[in-house]
Amino acid sequence: MVNALLAHDLLWGMTPQQLPADAPAWVIESISAGQPVVVRRALSAVGQVAVGVRGSLREQRFATLMDVAAITRRVRPEELCHVQGRRDFPALRALAQLRPHLDDSGWVWGVSGSAGFELASGFAALHEGSDLDLILRTPCPLSRVDAQALVAVLDTSVCRVDLQLQTPSGAVALREWASASSRVLLKNATQASLVTDPWNPQEQAA
Repeated sequence: MVNALLAHDLLWGMTPQQLPADAPAWVIESISAGQPVVVRRALSAVGQVAVGVRGSLREQRFATLMDVAAITRRVRPEELCHVQGRRDFPALRALAQLRPHLDDSGWVWGVSGSAGFELASGFAALHEGSDLDLILRTPCPLSRVDAQALVAVLDTSVCRVDLQLQTPSGAVALREWASASSRVLLKNATQASLVTDPWNPQEQAA
């Protein structure tokens, strides 16, 4: 399962006993309540995965490690595309609005961030001002023209939509790739680098 785990996957099975001794009280409360943790981009030892714990406040994010053997359930962002939310917030209305276009595009896409967390777990994470966070699996290059066209579609939604392109070498923000910048920020488990082509990370800026 280790190789199959990707950033933004939600994992269940972590217990308070697995947390480091210096974990804040809110982290212990979140895990005790049965909330999942989210896989993050960071290196980890064999048998472990880097994860983050979410709190009720935006600034409450805690990075830690989880034993792969402790995982009891995993939900990937692309499994959440057609999950219906129980509450009515702009982010979920935007998801409903954009779903037909993304489904028809032929791309593999998914829901991450607060919307993904709430849809997968049932725990409240969204509010009126929440953005909608999406991912797009892009094993092959997405042209900048296509990126610009996609941004134009996203910008018709009822709230801000942030989409990350998941390339084989890491993640890049769609809006950056659609911009006039010659170099964009590519994030992977070891670093964040400015590259001219996110699908060819050897072309890194000096």
